[in-house]
Amino acid sequence: MSKHNAEETNPCLREHELSFKCFDRHNYDKSKCFLEIENYKACKKFWGEVRASRRRQGIYPLLPPVEERATIKETFLKTGKIP
Repeated sequence: MSKHNAEETNPCLREHELSFKCFDRHNYDKSKCFLEIENYKACKKFWGEVRASRRRQGIYPLLPPVEERATIKETFLKTGKIP
């Protein structure tokens, strides 16, 4: 799978890669990668809520295109609400 395809299906690809890089640096000691793990969990939770919101609203695809994701995150940071 190419990186672009992976990014389309996994909006947390960057966070995922950062957590694995941290694991590699620290011999898979999770206690040393707490921030990276928490950031990845927060990302997964956020995009899970976006999917659920879009499902309730009947918007498909459930995961927005890569081009729209920055706008969705920005809107959430400003309003605190999933658009």
